[in-house]
Amino acid sequence: MASTYVNDLRLNEMATGDQSGAWGTVTNTNLELIGDAFGYATEAITTNADTHATVIANGAADAGRAMVLKYTGTLDSACTITISGGDASTFTVSKLWYIHNATSGSQNIIITSGSGANITIANGQTKCVYTDGAGSGGAVIDTFAALSVVDLFVDDDLTVTDDLTVNGATTLAGVLDITDTTDASDATGDTGALRTEGGASIAKKLFVGTDLDVDGTTNLDAVDIDGAVQLDATLTVGANDQGYDVTLHGDTAARNVVWDSSADSLIFSDNAKAIFGAGSDLKIFHDGSDSWISDDAGTGNLYVRSNDFIILNAPNNETLFRATQDGSVILYHNNAIKLATTATGVAITGTVKPTTYQETYVASSAASTVTLDLATATSFSLTMGQATTFAFSNPPGSGTAFSFTLFLTQHSSAVAITWPNTVDWAGGSAPDAAAADALQAYAFFTRDGGTTYYGFLGGTAIA
Repeated sequence: MASTYVNDLRLNEMATGDQSGAWGTVTNTNLELIGDAFGYATEAITTNADTHATVIANGAADAGRAMVLKYTGTLDSACTITISGGDASTFTVSKLWYIHNATSGSQNIIITSGSGANITIANGQTKCVYTDGAGSGGAVIDTFAALSVVDLFVDDDLTVTDDLTVNGATTLAGVLDITDTTDASDATGDTGALRTEGGASIAKKLFVGTDLDVDGTTNLDAVDIDGAVQLDATLTVGANDQGYDVTLHGDTAARNVVWDSSADSLIFSDNAKAIFGAGSDLKIFHDGSDSWISDDAGTGNLYVRSNDFIILNAPNNETLFRATQDGSVILYHNNAIKLATTATGVAITGTVKPTTYQETYVASSAASTVTLDLATATSFSLTMGQATTFAFSNPPGSGTAFSFTLFLTQHSSAVAITWPNTVDWAGGSAPDAAAADALQAYAFFTRDGGTTYYGFLGGTAIA
């Protein structure tokens, strides 16, 4: 059965018995492509093209795979961009994108995937969209077209192109500019461009371009807007180095989000959640007792990316875990290293109770001088090609016991063997070299970092 390509990211799904000898390569490629799917890419549109195809290639890198996709190029009219997978006709790709129209020429781009609904993105704007993967009738959907948010914090520009309903108090530190020219026709508060059921309090001069009709005393100490608010420019609360607190209340008492300007902090109350994903997959919150990073509603993986990942205890005085890029992964107990990966394996501090045990074996090459690298193996073998001088390197540090074996086959001419002068031999002297072509076994032991090795002849004339 041949390999297939999964719909969402066109990854290589290997069939049983397929890709013999290449599983590691294919798997690494798949992992790289998954990483690309969370990244950023730029795709250029041919100058003044009316149509453009973005294809998520089968098992290969491409711009269309990226979560954040920016289109560039110069347009003289709107351009329709068709997103597909594999062969440019596969509309079964269901995926989330942030698409930015960075083209020149002030033209729209229209995103399609099949014959279903499409999305128009104006020049200079970004939209979060997803394809439903419905095949030839597939649609592109605006993720935030009907977004319902309990608590929303915006620390930069906010553009609202439709109705904005705010059920709580709204504080504006900047200018509120209403471009609607609808006139007020009565005193009920139901007509005009700006409508209020209550009073309006204005600390400074109020300029009205035409008529101002106020029935009764006017005292503008606060503005409470229960209807739609349309802002066609940037909403700024405070000024640089002089901010103001902003509180967003939820439907449940005591659940709110506060921008605390004095602390330069966005504060979520207990059980007020920061939620991410079209399916509310990722949640970050504190429930009053415990803190949570929860991906319980999602079906994908939870990735934490860092070149040096450290987990500390609550008082911030003990390291619990550390993983370093191109370096070690370390487990601690009571702030002391107990297990650490190395370039050649794992270093363990303390006692170990293994369920299985296996030594590492290395066959050394014949030479006049042979160095046994103790960091690579615990058992060595060598067939002598000439008189040989041995050396030992990279033993464990002092205080760690270490032993290794050497299986040595003598040269056909019975040549001499020179051992390191750090070896103390059982019996007080090095054993005689084996007869021609004979096999001898040696055992060595050290506990002081290689300052002294204890040598033993384990067997001679082995057949």
